[in-house]
Amino acid sequence: MAGKQAKILSPQQFSRLLEAVEKHRHPVRDRAIIYLSAKAGLRACEITGLLWGMVTDADGAIGDALYVENRIAKGKRGREIPMNSELRSALIDLKAASPRSEPHHPIIQSERGNGAMTASSLVHWFDRLYHGLGLDGCSSHSGRRTFVTRAAISAVKVGASLRDVQEMAGHSSLQTTQRYIEGSSDAKKKLVDLI
Repeated sequence: MAGKQAKILSPQQFSRLLEAVEKHRHPVRDRAIIYLSAKAGLRACEITGLLWGMVTDADGAIGDALYVENRIAKGKRGREIPMNSELRSALIDLKAASPRSEPHHPIIQSERGNGAMTASSLVHWFDRLYHGLGLDGCSSHSGRRTFVTRAAISAVKVGASLRDVQEMAGHSSLQTTQRYIEGSSDAKKKLVDLI
């Protein structure tokens, strides 16, 4: 896929992903991975670097935001992302099922139980998942592109701007954020009809 952007996920494809991971050996963990990608826009290295302390409040409960610390963020661009309600539920379930959920412990554990999953392992995990579902052109970045595109489309509805989307994505430039956003032929037609 060199030179091509990862495809974004339709709502139907996203549902298929969730259905597929329910049949995995670790469905609770795998559901959280899908939500961290598509509902928080995290990169593979950020998903695997995320610690429980980055998603919990002072009492140890899953909080209202997740904090991508500089040390796990690309370009050391840490950020705060408000917690999507479905992601929050998935993390609550994962925390309840995890044998180790101290603040310094990785959220996404390796299947072998020897610590955090590596970013390259997660990239391969996504590749196998998408290939198994026949979702050609999708990669570990598809959830992130889906998040950025949907956030950009919804921004106007809630009084947000592309700058807000840029900050949640952790991009240094608005131009980078704009490259992630996929246009919609239907939306363009509706827009032109309003003119």
